[in-house]
Amino acid sequence: MTEQTLPATMRAIVATEAGSADVLTETRVPKPQPGGTEVLVRVHAAAINPADWKTRSSGGWTGRNGATEQGVILGWDVSGVVEAVGRGVTVLKPGDEVFGMPLFPHFPGGYSEYVAAPSRQFVLKPANLTHVQAAALPLASLTAYQALHDFAKVRPGQRVLIHAAAGGVGHLAVQIAKALGAYVIGTASAAKHDFLRDLGADEAVDYREVDFAEAVSGVDAVIDAIGGDYFERSLRILNPGGTLVALNYDVSAERKALAAERGVTTDFMLVEPDLAALTAIRDLAADGRLRPVVEAELPLAEAAKAHELGETNRVSGKIVLTVVAE
Repeated sequence: MTEQTLPATMRAIVATEAGSADVLTETRVPKPQPGGTEVLVRVHAAAINPADWKTRSSGGWTGRNGATEQGVILGWDVSGVVEAVGRGVTVLKPGDEVFGMPLFPHFPGGYSEYVAAPSRQFVLKPANLTHVQAAALPLASLTAYQALHDFAKVRPGQRVLIHAAAGGVGHLAVQIAKALGAYVIGTASAAKHDFLRDLGADEAVDYREVDFAEAVSGVDAVIDAIGGDYFERSLRILNPGGTLVALNYDVSAERKALAAERGVTTDFMLVEPDLAALTAIRDLAADGRLRPVVEAELPLAEAAKAHELGETNRVSGKIVLTVVAE
């Protein structure tokens, strides 16, 4: 099919207003076209992330690119096939199978049939991953990689504690930390400990039964997506020179001062599109050292059901929407 014969509109799931998952509505919208340095990707699968339902419930799209008066098409994690390329693109070509997290924190519109975005915010999909598996990687694995490799600068032999280790970011962080040569400890409910060990975790702590701050010590890096009193408790077990990475909450000046007193570096980190990191993630997945776990796979039309499932906070791994059946 040539670019001239592609449909002028496409299926998409639009959040029409702030609210519960019921505000997600399937409709038809204009199909994007690639501009200079952009590619048009036919989306095969799009993953769900907490950022999706938090944005939907809060209406947090005001003033961000990709939103309209009618609402917003959520979804940053996409895997699909390049359909067309814009002027100046040299790294990808039509027919390439790719995955990525384009435009974050703006909206590329992953819950749709097509996405147009910068070519260098995608990489070639590993042949050993399906589109569903590849869609599960970008946002969560980039978050984990940037936290561990770039911020905490984890080195072989260091001890890393990952909170919510069975979750979307956590289960990938366990594997990336192991790939970096770390000794990995994860917090999760007891029912998920076998899952963590299968991913490579060296220790698993049941946060419901044990105070991790009493069970763990001598840690060089903590990846914390929970917040609350986890921050102060995590500080107690960090070695001087260690790093506490906050993923879902801001770190106040008072908390930074408290950390500095202990010789610990800390701050809030927001994931960014990152070609070098995405390439490293692709290589880890191709080598079999990074395995995305997909707990639920639902069709695009059931995006609301996928959000409701995610909001239970009981999912191990990721939830993925399928746009093209494989």
